[in-house]
Amino acid sequence: MVTKSSDKKISPLAPDSFPVMPVVAGVMLASGSCGLKKSGKSDLLFAELPEGTTAAGVFTLSLTASAPVQWSRKALRGGLARGLVVNSGGANVFTGPSGMTAVEHTVEAAADLLVTRPSKIFTASTGVIGEPLAVEKIIAALPDFKAAQSAADWVGAAQAIMTTDTFPKGATRTAKINGVTVTLNGIAKGSGMIHPNMATMLAFLFTDAVLPADILQTLLGTAADRSFNAITVDSDTSTSDTVMLFATGAADHAPVLSGDDPALDDFKDALNQVATDLAHQVVRDGEGASKFITISVTGASSDAAAKTIAFSIANSPLVKTAIAGEDANWGRIVMAVGKAGETIDADHLAITIGGVPVAVDGGAIPGFDETPVADHMTGQNITIAVDVGLGSAGAATVWTCDLTHEYIAINADYRS
Repeated sequence: MVTKSSDKKISPLAPDSFPVMPVVAGVMLASGSCGLKKSGKSDLLFAELPEGTTAAGVFTLSLTASAPVQWSRKALRGGLARGLVVNSGGANVFTGPSGMTAVEHTVEAAADLLVTRPSKIFTASTGVIGEPLAVEKIIAALPDFKAAQSAADWVGAAQAIMTTDTFPKGATRTAKINGVTVTLNGIAKGSGMIHPNMATMLAFLFTDAVLPADILQTLLGTAADRSFNAITVDSDTSTSDTVMLFATGAADHAPVLSGDDPALDDFKDALNQVATDLAHQVVRDGEGASKFITISVTGASSDAAAKTIAFSIANSPLVKTAIAGEDANWGRIVMAVGKAGETIDADHLAITIGGVPVAVDGGAIPGFDETPVADHMTGQNITIAVDVGLGSAGAATVWTCDLTHEYIAINADYRS
């Protein structure tokens, strides 16, 4: 069963267990407590990467981005990585000049331990906004973490970056590049303050593939759009959103020189699967969530328009609370479609819930029997499909969760 690092109730939508994560050649991990969390629970991850590791990343577009985001965004210009330091127990956001000073001291300490330049150290933080980060605790702990590194402790790594999460999140896949098997592992954290504005949480992916930084960046951007940028819990975009992909180059496959090389097809698929798996786990751990919701929109003027409409439905408090109450109130879906601001043909709008048509040609289905839809609403996995009637090819799918009383309780008590 999924283990938890707090006394919080595990989400009813959680997977049965943390996946068995194989070693990714070249990646060494250490995790545990450095004292940032008052509870004494795990709050620091230190990863060492071999010389020549390439890096890619996507970060929040928030104008109040954290100091770690600002550092990592700048460091990414070099395209190379030797280490990663991630802490929970403090977001290091809106802390004035001391925020960047804390980052600089962290990366300098890590760089000294790994005998490299600070510009090859990436960092991320998560926790309460506006509180100074006790960076001295991180720096003091790093030497012991370096000595305790392991190639296998993926669940510990995932637990170290948790905040209001109720379970650690991990995913793994293998793929072939030019006939050679490569491994791809990922961990993530996220439960609240989740809405895509590039990427929506913290996620770190590692592979032993040999890939130049520019190709890695393109692959990650595409994968993020299809996964992390297609989820929402509460429509709030974090100040700390970071998704990074590191390639150690330890696999013995022939070089890939172009992102369009067919040799990458299997790896692209694996990357999309890992990213989507992690994104779904974030939604399944949505604060207070009791239902996982898939919303598909078709017949729109473009894919972008379809996504806007889908998110309008997914972020609607009225839709989300109706689903929490197991009420098949499709009128709220109509409302959310209308407020999205995208072109539709209302006279040809069609809606299905759980595969059962509930509205067609802009109105209710005569003699509609709500029983099978009501039965569907009692389950944990809810599907909503909307065709906006333009007959165009624009389509999108997004994922969200319901909105319950528990969401309020968790966020009202967050700093307690």
